[in-house]
Amino acid sequence: LLLTAALHLAAVIVVLLITWGISINSFDAQEKVETFLGKISTTASVPKCRLSRLCPPQHFALHIRSGAANVVGPNICFDGKIHVLNNVGPGLNIVVVNGDLSTMVIFFLLKIKDPEDILAYLKEIKPGMIVLVASFDDVTKKMTDEMREIFVGMGSALIKSVKHRDSWVFAGRAGAKSKSLFEKVSEPKTNIYEGWPEMVEVAGCFPRNQTDRLTD
Repeated sequence: LLLTAALHLAAVIVVLLITWGISINSFDAQEKVETFLGKISTTASVPKCRLSRLCPPQHFALHIRSGAANVVGPNICFDGKIHVLNNVGPGLNIVVVNGDLSTMVIFFLLKIKDPEDILAYLKEIKPGMIVLVASFDDVTKKMTDEMREIFVGMGSALIKSVKHRDSWVFAGRAGAKSKSLFEKVSEPKTNIYEGWPEMVEVAGCFPRNQTDRLTD
């Protein structure tokens, strides 16, 4: 009788230990899954390019900041990646992006390059490609009327008003059918650095496709 009771007690203990082990393992697995999902959620919930909110599907985060005078360089962030920061030059700093995110970065040093070369490149930008521009130093010395017209065709409404030493930022699309919401030019009253204006910037969510709605 004692042996039977002992065996019964041992069996109960074994069952309890197995149940406890399964519970611990299940809890550990659940905790690992929750931690993993939490990491995914945390990663996904961080706005790109330091925006204050997440961009909707089929939109890219962007933040473009011009240079300040001829001292502080411009900055172009697109879809969470900084394409222009320490690799800048005086004039127009331009990033051209395909909708599939293959990116080509071109730096136009307007002070030293032939305007015809710049114009030729601008004409080669294919319809639908996204164009991001940030000024540094003076962009007007070799800016021709034909170049300005090309930017108008990308959705710029302010390029024709850009004057000597103005700061200008712009995000548009080649072959745009409407004016871009992402554009800003400095105002004369902000010229506080010995005739130089303060930097200007634009930020928001740029649509992947031309038919999608722009959101700033």
